[in-house]
Amino acid sequence: MTNPSGGHVSLAAVPVTAVKFTDQFWAPRIELNRTVTLPQCFHQCEVTNRIRNFEIAGGLAEGEFDGIYFNDSDVYKVVEGAAHILASFPDSELDAYLDNLIAKFAAAQQDDGYLNTYYTLVEPDKRWTDLPVRHELYCAGHLFEAAVAHYRSTGKQNLLDIAIRFADYIDSVFGEDGLIGVPGHEEIELALVKLYEVTNEKRYLELAKFFIDGRGDSDRDYAQDHIPVREQSEIVGHAVRAMYLYAGVADVARHTGDEALFAAMDAIWSDVTLRKMYVTGGIGPSSRNEGFTVPYDLPNETAYAETCAAIGMALWSHRMFLLHGHAKYIDVLEQSLYNGLISGISLDGAEFFYVNPLASNGHHHRQPWYGCACCPTNVVRFIPQVGGYFYATSPQGIWVNLYAANQATITFNGKQIEVIQETDHPWSGDVKLTVRPERPTTFELNLRIPSWYEKITAAINGQQIEAAHNENGYLCLYREWKPDDTITLDLHMPVQRVIAHPSVTSNIRRVALRRGPVVYCLEGVDNDGSVQDIALPREADLEAHFEKDLLGGVTILRGNALRRKPVDWENRLYQIAPEDEETEITAIPYYAWDNRDEGQMVVWVPESTTDI
Repeated sequence: MTNPSGGHVSLAAVPVTAVKFTDQFWAPRIELNRTVTLPQCFHQCEVTNRIRNFEIAGGLAEGEFDGIYFNDSDVYKVVEGAAHILASFPDSELDAYLDNLIAKFAAAQQDDGYLNTYYTLVEPDKRWTDLPVRHELYCAGHLFEAAVAHYRSTGKQNLLDIAIRFADYIDSVFGEDGLIGVPGHEEIELALVKLYEVTNEKRYLELAKFFIDGRGDSDRDYAQDHIPVREQSEIVGHAVRAMYLYAGVADVARHTGDEALFAAMDAIWSDVTLRKMYVTGGIGPSSRNEGFTVPYDLPNETAYAETCAAIGMALWSHRMFLLHGHAKYIDVLEQSLYNGLISGISLDGAEFFYVNPLASNGHHHRQPWYGCACCPTNVVRFIPQVGGYFYATSPQGIWVNLYAANQATITFNGKQIEVIQETDHPWSGDVKLTVRPERPTTFELNLRIPSWYEKITAAINGQQIEAAHNENGYLCLYREWKPDDTITLDLHMPVQRVIAHPSVTSNIRRVALRRGPVVYCLEGVDNDGSVQDIALPREADLEAHFEKDLLGGVTILRGNALRRKPVDWENRLYQIAPEDEETEITAIPYYAWDNRDEGQMVVWVPESTTDI
């Protein structure tokens, strides 16, 4: 789709159905999501009466509403996840289960199109009377997203018809000549744009714009409602709400070319990524508001860093990339994806983190479900969509954003072009791409050069080429591509010591370890039970080793460090400082912690024992 704004690029994501993973990192995770996480989420929605609420609201069963007033949204998110799974893994049993569930949604839908089991069963006369808190529009948005995903995956309109009826009803209620108000928890904005894209009904795009334009009439910075969106330049409030809002704003900007929205997004983006984001790509340090505080406030052990917020950061980052075509947005997407996002689910696919601290005394663990289940249900819908972030197209060519072994069939200017990646990424920076157009075709192949690279070499068909990236962070290769042309990239992956801005007081004189896109941590189970008494001198050597039988197959880091000896202070005021002990440390990927025995964990390690 051409962007109406001439000052911005025109990019379209390659759909997830065009990408098949052949690797040992994403393919197993997608399979676990299909076979473990999805069934577990549906089971929990059944036993917690989330699904029964629809049956009762539709007259299919007797009883009372059970649970939190926004529980409908969890069911919709799991349905969306199932729909994305069906797109790549046809399953007649799952398809039939969804049809049965959709029939319950249809029964619960009121004659005028309204659909919300809490209000139907508990407060039928109070629709739209508590927009800041009760999440009616938030639930509607997740229904719309599920409906679009289901329609695109199956071609069926049964869920889409429900969504359209509800959207039409909302459109009849809200507007300049109707009810004026905005949701306390954003989500419907981006969902309405998706509904517009699949139906071509412009009223939905205009309604999304109405909700965005309506913000700023209260002092609720918690919900980004303190000043108009076009005047916002700093990230504030609830992290997940902010991400959903700004994803929707980016979508509206893409369709309308609204320069004021572009400018606001750029300013807020800089505030987040330069002053308020964890090294893991997590966001939102405070449990008090589940969100942001002041610049550089990034505590470790008390970090909130909700899994949903990391997912939201990935959603917004991808949309910013589609607006600007710059690698820095994919850099942040990748940072969240490989660290603060997938840390939210256990390696067996059955347990979840709601919050993701960067240090632990050993008492923080994943759970199989939560009363407020937004994170498990967000994970189950995100994982099957990962392939949709890997490639994009523009009128000039194909963009390779992320690296993993896969086979992609990409439609470019009416032609089918197959791109095959062979790599052990994220454990190796060696990437081989094979290009297979139907016939010789001239186009740009844009390869993202990650921000973490220190050295890079590249070759086409074995002939080395200059590997300088352009101002957008991509290596642009323009030529006539013939079937089975190959490109090789060697993105060198040294172990890197990362330091934080000096205003991040919690990390003064501390370092984090990173190799490629993966951030590492020290966990007690690998380090004699204790990691909070370890220091890593700047000169200590660290080596990377791949361990195929550890944590599903990971590259670990090993090296020498210092351990501060414990001191017995009973009956003493002063004593001679003990010599530090030399010790060997093992660091594992941050996303994989808390999958074995309980124990301490740290990401940021002091460089001297005097800072312990």
